[in-house]
Amino acid sequence: MANFKEQILKVNNKKFKYVESGTGKLVLLVHGWPENWSSWKNQLPLISDLGYKAVAFNIRGYADSYSPKEISSYSMRFFMEDILDIISFFNKKSAILIGHDWGAPICWNTAAYHKDKIDAVIGLSVPFTRRGKISSIELWKNLYKDIFFYQNYFQKINKPELELEKNVFDTISKIYYWCSAEGYIDKVKTTTNLDSGLLDGIPLPLDRLSWLKSTELNYVVNDFKKSGFLGSLNRYRAQDLDWNELIELDYLKIHQPSIFIGGEYDPVRFFIKNYDAYKDPGKYCEKYKGTYIIKSAGHWVQQEKPEMVNKIIKNFLINLT
Repeated sequence: MANFKEQILKVNNKKFKYVESGTGKLVLLVHGWPENWSSWKNQLPLISDLGYKAVAFNIRGYADSYSPKEISSYSMRFFMEDILDIISFFNKKSAILIGHDWGAPICWNTAAYHKDKIDAVIGLSVPFTRRGKISSIELWKNLYKDIFFYQNYFQKINKPELELEKNVFDTISKIYYWCSAEGYIDKVKTTTNLDSGLLDGIPLPLDRLSWLKSTELNYVVNDFKKSGFLGSLNRYRAQDLDWNELIELDYLKIHQPSIFIGGEYDPVRFFIKNYDAYKDPGKYCEKYKGTYIIKSAGHWVQQEKPEMVNKIIKNFLINLT
């Protein structure tokens, strides 16, 4: 990522790799799995040009950022603490949050719990949801007890890491293809076999992902070669802890201005059979400014359709009151 200078910030006995662009009010960009800060490469210049200080960072568990080993260190409350610590590091009283994939619930939940610290939220791919009657892990176990589902597979210890780290280039390439619009159109699916690995049955994309340059892909690959997958997978393994710890999510709302952006073909939309997860993303948001479903986009929406996403982000930020 030649256009950005990577730096390391240290706060509260933790470190995080980050890049920044611009000056002004703080906007934190929070990535998902399996990505890094570079998933926001197309948004950083836009946000800084609007008069903000845009900061994208590697969240805990990712390369060159704080990466403890134990699962308990990856419960949602610690990611929320990281957000607050980073705001403090930049000597700001508050920030606007933009999150994708796992980054979205990190942003939503931080906003719900810390109204005075978060001024607005943009969630991509994952809407704000309240605490369920059972944990997400239990839900997926029930829904997918007879068929392979990646989050159930990730509950296994070591086996997913061994598979994903065997050939990191192939791993990242296949996962990006699987969850992209091209993957949807090409009917790319994981195997249904309960005893299989994640990558079984997923082909390499070859030249299908026109939106992803090889240099950009290799940048992510190199980060995962450095960090491995343990920390990032522990986020999935900590969801029972979230359910037990975040009981206030039974009733909390998002009080700040917010919007939701999703890809038309995002697999997250269809995790539950006969249910569209994007039907009412603003259900628990009080100053909700709109739902934007991007046509012909998959899960990596801000990378697949950067111009459309940037237009939505720009309109939201310039109209904040």
